Amino acid sequence: MNSKDFLSIIDISIDNVYDLVDKTNKMKSGWMPSTLENKIIALLFEKPSLRTRVSFEVGISQMGGKCIYLSKDDVGLGVREPESDIAKVLDRWIDGIIARVFSHNSLNLLANNTDIPVINALSDFEHPCQALGDLATISQHKNSFKGLEVVFVGDGNNVASSLALVCSSVGINFTLSSPKGYELSAVILNEVKKRAEISGSEIKWFLNPNDAVINADVVYTDVWVSMGQEKIRNKRLEDFKGYSVTEDLLDKAKPSVIFMHDMPAHRGEEIDGTVLDGSRSVAFDQAENRLYAQKAILHNLYSK
Repeated sequence: MNSKDFLSIIDISIDNVYDLVDKTNKMKSGWMPSTLENKIIALLFEKPSLRTRVSFEVGISQMGGKCIYLSKDDVGLGVREPESDIAKVLDRWIDGIIARVFSHNSLNLLANNTDIPVINALSDFEHPCQALGDLATISQHKNSFKGLEVVFVGDGNNVASSLALVCSSVGINFTLSSPKGYELSAVILNEVKKRAEISGSEIKWFLNPNDAVINADVVYTDVWVSMGQEKIRNKRLEDFKGYSVTEDLLDKAKPSVIFMHDMPAHRGEEIDGTVLDGSRSVAFDQAENRLYAQKAILHNLYSK
């Protein structure tokens, strides 16, 4: 990585994507570098978390470091005091910040006011750690990338954005099936198309998920209502009617299709109850691979 920070897939090269997936798989095979020995990392989380928090805490410990968890109530990011002040104070005490925030701008302010690495553990713009774990999961189940068909059914949100970026980096064809008004943002789509031109991948959008999943190697979905969207929950549930991933929908894909979900999952909304626990689901492999992907990111940032 050229930057001191890891805020977005946009900020890393195609070669970086391949390198991080390779290191993720090496970490899963037992490679255990002590890159964080004597390092103290702050987990600055505005949103609650299971997978992200635990996987980072475990990974930091395994790599020889220690971490401090700071919740929304502990810090009051941008409310109790400005992000820039928080960043300048933490910069004097610790060796890195892993931030899970509502606004991506908060990440930029933290990064711009520190000399230590800042890592995006989720923002409204992207979820890059998730995407790298997802790409490693695909590599483990499909062995190669070129020409694979990944179909994301649902909202073109932060998860879909990072997934589209990593897929287009490595030659995977990426399809989004969403209602109108829920497509990828223009900023993300422009970068996805640039990477697709280099890698040879195709980028598509379908209104009808039944059409989108034909010939899919991977079908992926995410929740329809994310944290912070509770006030518009009823509207979003109405807008996404017909976009549930069901067993019947998966049957329209290739016989070897795998199902992916970044979790937490809402059975009865974006998925049928049997899908997540079915034989085609690799969602729990994804959850496990978050640990290894994040260790790969930490290694690259701290081994310079």
